[in-house]
Amino acid sequence: MNFISSGFRTLVYKETLRFWKVATQTIAAPILTALLYLMIFGHVLEGRVQVYEGVSYTSFLIPGLVMMSVLQNAFANSSSSLIQSKITGNLVFVLLTPLSHWEIFSAYVLASMVRGLVVGFGVFAATAWFAHMSFTAPLWIIVFALLGAAILGTMGLIAGIWAEKFDQLAAFQNFLIMPLTFLSGVFYSIHSLPPFWLAVSHLNPFFYMIDGFRYGFFGQSDTNPWTSLAIVSAFLVVLSLAAIRLLRSGYRLRH
Repeated sequence: MNFISSGFRTLVYKETLRFWKVATQTIAAPILTALLYLMIFGHVLEGRVQVYEGVSYTSFLIPGLVMMSVLQNAFANSSSSLIQSKITGNLVFVLLTPLSHWEIFSAYVLASMVRGLVVGFGVFAATAWFAHMSFTAPLWIIVFALLGAAILGTMGLIAGIWAEKFDQLAAFQNFLIMPLTFLSGVFYSIHSLPPFWLAVSHLNPFFYMIDGFRYGFFGQSDTNPWTSLAIVSAFLVVLSLAAIRLLRSGYRLRH
């Protein structure tokens, strides 16, 4: 695989330009949504809920909203691109190129990561004014942001390969991505849950992405960050192998 081949660079550029040309919808809208979440939940629960000692609820909420935006938009980029290309029929122009399945996979995921991280940075820039934010372990912030964006970009690629119409893609997002995101501790600590739901939350890989990301800000988390890193990394490897296998086989692509 040649990561600096002109074909690889062109595909990355095409996928990045695709969302950048409609930035009002793909970047500004998610930032506004996250800002509304902060204003509503922060206003209602500020002063009533304190998850970590010395950390206000609004400060606790901001990293969760940032990471949620990164995950959802990374997924949306690769999944929407593939399903649109399949329905309009222009996917053939990607498949006919001399790009390897590794290069196709990497280009789609990298472009998804760019969109997710751009939206995440925008959300942080828009919400950080509402609370005091610390950066106890900035390296953890960067690592989990990159891993989370890569994982959801890969999941979006798998969903785009599997889906054959927009209804199927919407079902994948509404019944899998959205519940896993909202039930991952974005708005609360999982230790406030009853024992059964606490155990269920530990089965949610999205929880480890958000919890590890939040640890980078406060040095506090619901689980050990090294455990989160190991689980998130393993999840990325498994998903990547599955996506590359689907690309190599041409499943629902070459017909």
